[in-house]
Parts: sequence; structure tokens; C-alpha cells
Amino acid sequence: MSNTVQKEEKGSQIKAGYAAIIGRPNSGKSTLLNNILKHKISITSPKPQTTRMPIYGIYEDERGQIIKHIVTGIFAKVEDPVSKKINKAVGEVFKERVDVIVYLVDHTRDRDIEENKIYGISRKTDKPKIMAYNKMDIKSPSFIPHYRFMEDDSDRVVEISGLYNYNLNLLLNAIFDLLPYGAKIVDRSALAIPALNLNSKSFIAEIIREKAYIFLRKEIPYSLTTAVDGISERDNNTTYIKARIITSSNRYKSMIIGEKGKMIKEIGMAVRKELETATGRKIFLELFVERNPHWTEELF
Repeated sequence: MSNTVQKEEKGSQIKAGYAAIIGRPNSGKSTLLNNILKHKISITSPKPQTTRMPIYGIYEDERGQIIKHIVTGIFAKVEDPVSKKINKAVGEVFKERVDVIVYLVDHTRDRDIEENKIYGISRKTDKPKIMAYNKMDIKSPSFIPHYRFMEDDSDRVVEISGLYNYNLNLLLNAIFDLLPYGAKIVDRSALAIPALNLNSKSFIAEIIREKAYIFLRKEIPYSLTTAVDGISERDNNTTYIKARIITSSNRYKSMIIGEKGKMIKEIGMAVRKELETATGRKIFLELFVERNPHWTEELF
């Protein structure tokens, strides 16, 4: 086939494929994805283990379509059952389609066991790789010299700030450069939010979990999950939501409820405020706390 024919065929198609965002916990994967998509589809918090499952989001412009998914971060210590399941899920993601890997590095933290594990996984793949130094809005401390050797395994290197949208255009350019030509993978217009594997219930459950993480003490997040049991639209532009925070012990249940129910009320108010801002509707949230010592067995 001549080069002319190849160019004509490519010209009739778009760039389309899957980009996996990998990186150790708290490297900024969720913030990056949310800001690229200009829509919150992945919750964020300062605590590890915030992202528990891969989140698939869709970015589309005149060049083509990128299905981006976050690969949950690997944990060095896996004593709790949730972390063990998360670590196992990381390897499973790479058995699915991946066309480009975006390796996100938090340059403000030195390399450690978690970083070495992530790097080892990335080296086992033969897919094009982009190394993205994140949090470049922070000047010090910086450990970039400790990561330079890793650039040899990458096809592109960019410096970004996912939080402040710095150089995200360069990152998108690099992804599109490395994607294959093809047809659109999904119809973006058919989705209410730019997410493939989140419906309304799972999205709201994630928002509740995020607010619980923010308001509760450090050890709590490893012992809770959330579930939405019902969503109904009512008169006067009101949405009624019935949901649960599920935890493993009565001690944690008491902490989540708080003295005279203060903590659960604060969590509920924060959830309502965010959902009302996002939907433009009045939200009525009925939020309960439930003890289920076996909830981790049902995860994933």
C-alpha cells in the first residue's frame, strides 16, 4: 500500500483508544482526570485508598476520543482486606485494552516501595508510555533527579499540574500522538456524565464516601463503604435519595454518627450541597449508618 493511500485512510478516521493513568496513591490521578474532563467523576481526598476501582472517563475533541481510566494506586502495606483487593485489581486492569500508559509521578515525594512496584508493572507492558511529573505548581521539595532514569522507558515526558491545569494541553497532545487511528468507541452524547462505568447510584455513593473521608478521622476510611438504595424525582424540583454508610464495627458506627448525630449531619449537609450545585435541584438525603462486618467481602 502506498503512503498516499495510508494517509487518505488515516484522514478519514480519528484517533481513538484507551489511556491508563497509573501512579502511586495520592499522586493526583483523580484530580487530573476530573480537570481534563471538566467534570467530577472521581472523588478526591488527602487520604490513601480514595480510589478503589478503575474509573473510566471519556475525553473527546476534533482530534478523536480518549477513554481514560485511573488505575488504583498500589499499597506497600496490605494488612487490611480492602488494600489487598485494590492491589490485586491493579494487575487485572492491564489485562483489558490499554493503548497508552500515562505514568503520573508526584515529584514532591521521593521514590519508595510503592513507586518501585508501579514502575515494575509499567515496564512489563509494551504499550507507549508518557511520564508526567505532576504537582509542578509546588517548587520544593522536588525529587525529579531521582526519577530521571525512568524517562528512558517513556515515549514522552511532560511536566504538569493536574490541580491548576498547567500543561494539560501538552499531555493531551502526547496522548493523541500515541493513540491508534480508528472509529469512536462510545457515543459521548448518550451519557449524562463523561463516565462509562458510573451510574447515578454509584456516582452519589462515591460522593458520600468522599465527604465521609473528609470529615472523619484518619483510620475510619479503611473501614467504611457507601451504598445508595433509592433515587426518586419528586415535585417542586426535588430529588429524594436514600443511602447508607456501611462500616465494620459498632465503634466506627458511633464515630460516624457522632455525638447527638452531629457528624452524620455534617456529612449529609456536605453531600447535599455538592449534589445541589451539580444538578440544580433541591436534594433531600436520608442517610443511615449500618454495621456490616462482611462488607469487604462484597467489594468489587
